[in-house]
Amino acid sequence: MDLQVNMVFNTFIKVSAAKAFASLLFTVSAATAVQAQTDNLHRQSTTYEAPTDPLVIKKLDKWQDQKFGMIIHWGLYAVPGMIESWALCSEDWIERDSTIAYPDFKNWYWGLNKEFNPVNFNPEQWASAAKSAGMRYLVFTTKHHDGFNMFDTKQTDFKITNGPFGNNPRANVAKHVFEAFRKEGFMIGAYFSKPDWHSEYFWWPKYATPNRNVNYDIRKHPWRWDQYKQFTYNQISELMHDYGSMDILWLDGGWVRPLETVNDEVRAWGAPIPEFSQEVDMPRIASMAREAQPGLLIVDRTVHGPYENYQTPEQRVPDTKINNPWESCMTLGNNWGYVPNDQFKSPAKVIHSLVEIVAKGGSLLLGVGPKPDGTLPEEAVQRLAEIGKWLEVNGDAIYNTRATEQYQDGDTYFTQGKKGTRYAIACLPEGEAVPATLEWSGNAPKRGSKMKLLQNGKTVKWVKEGEKVKVYLPGTLSNTAGAYPALAFAFTAE
Repeated sequence: MDLQVNMVFNTFIKVSAAKAFASLLFTVSAATAVQAQTDNLHRQSTTYEAPTDPLVIKKLDKWQDQKFGMIIHWGLYAVPGMIESWALCSEDWIERDSTIAYPDFKNWYWGLNKEFNPVNFNPEQWASAAKSAGMRYLVFTTKHHDGFNMFDTKQTDFKITNGPFGNNPRANVAKHVFEAFRKEGFMIGAYFSKPDWHSEYFWWPKYATPNRNVNYDIRKHPWRWDQYKQFTYNQISELMHDYGSMDILWLDGGWVRPLETVNDEVRAWGAPIPEFSQEVDMPRIASMAREAQPGLLIVDRTVHGPYENYQTPEQRVPDTKINNPWESCMTLGNNWGYVPNDQFKSPAKVIHSLVEIVAKGGSLLLGVGPKPDGTLPEEAVQRLAEIGKWLEVNGDAIYNTRATEQYQDGDTYFTQGKKGTRYAIACLPEGEAVPATLEWSGNAPKRGSKMKLLQNGKTVKWVKEGEKVKVYLPGTLSNTAGAYPALAFAFTAE
């Protein structure tokens, strides 16, 4: 750009609203963003190494009882309402306005820290909405790939406490989020991105930033990478020592990993993989973190080994039951963070996903993105409440359960409580009225035993016809179409 164009461009940045500028610069949105993210998801690792620490095993069992959690993506990307962080990444699946130079875009994006002022920040609203949804654990983004910190780290000035929100008594956002959810009885998880695209120890300004990886050869510049490892260690140490009791350290950015863990499975993801290790010294980090937080679950996503205590398939439900601890992380809308006019999934769709996930041995971590002012979208709050109404009466079939050998027959799924009670959960077609009878094969009740419908707590008539169980539903159930996303039954199995 020549001087005159630069002056015009700089003036435009100063006088334009962030949302309008984002719309011009970054065209990946709505359905396009969904497809782009789908093509670049964190794939689930297929190898699992069970923990041996008794405290971690105990914590993992407790976590598996919770079944339903909330993951909150909130950062600079909420200001323009765009895809989280990824617009900074110069890979061919990312679309930006071709008339804007890439360095100018990065400067604009990172400059959003001067505009991010969530004056209505209300973590109690978030915690209340999550509790009303029947959720029982939290994962909050303390830092995404863009490097903007939602906690008062001492390692960099690129943080929420160093901006227009800095003088607010609740400027140390993560602290107040964790406290609000603890008060509601949630298990607490800190999301932390291993890559940090704002750090000069990861993306060195000396070189271009061609993709998501560190942009220099670590083998040639070991000092710089050592600085990054210490930077990462120090930030995680702050989270583990200064923010109360932690249950989960949820590490994202699985391409930052030891070279020896890059196998054909990882290469098949299609993400660029350098020829050198991007190891951040997980043994040292884990030792420190668990000394501060005994029994801490560490979820080093996709990096199979001792620091991936549970697996994390993203935006999908696995095809079959998985015997290892696992969690599907999925969004309530089409995006992880806040995007205006996002299309939210119906409560029935979320409930059906939750039922299928739990029956296959997993947990559902549902993503919700707060608005730039610090409140949740009202439509999201309403949908969460509807999900909670179903769980309030049917939760026994979900919480504290484990997978059964036969976990599914068509649209009916099965779980088992720790005391042996078997549950059948029939997912009803969305928008349809309750039928007079339901049938499934397998998982038959003991002969002469009673079956209870959790929806009203009353026993229902059932018969076994060959291999099929036929259940007669009471006429007192509402015939309003869509009144029940699913019906759950409790019984003692043969």
